Amino acid sequence: MSQNLNSAVAVIGIDIGKNSFHVVRLNDRGAIVLRQKWSRGQIEVRLANVRPCLIGMEACVGAHHLSRKLQALGHDARLMPAKYVRPYSKGQKNDFRDAEAIAEAVQRPTMKFVATKTADQLDLQALLACASDWSVSAPASSIKFAPSCWSGA
Repeated sequence: MSQNLNSAVAVIGIDIGKNSFHVVRLNDRGAIVLRQKWSRGQIEVRLANVRPCLIGMEACVGAHHLSRKLQALGHDARLMPAKYVRPYSKGQKNDFRDAEAIAEAVQRPTMKFVATKTADQLDLQALLACASDWSVSAPASSIKFAPSCWSGA
């Protein structure tokens, strides 16, 4: 496997973790040319040095943020639901195999992608989730008290 950043990279698959990212790069023939674990601080810097390419990630809150950053760098960042990536996984589950499955899945013409949300859309989604949880579980007598997620406490 080559370690050259720009060696005919066609597709990148990123498995997002709490503190690290597992990155798999495929060339134009689908062969793995890079398999590395990067820290959260390294991801933007390293991908800024790569020619714009197709990048796939499983959809989550952190993926929306990273997708916006990568699109600003000129990459074609796409998000997919995890349930659509799972069929492309090979063998035992580990983070590098997940990244490889993501890189395979993002190339499929029939893949269903998730639109990248803005920070405001994600904030509204969190607020609505908080409000719906509160209204379902709160007794009628406690309606006069605002939930903590609304007051910013």
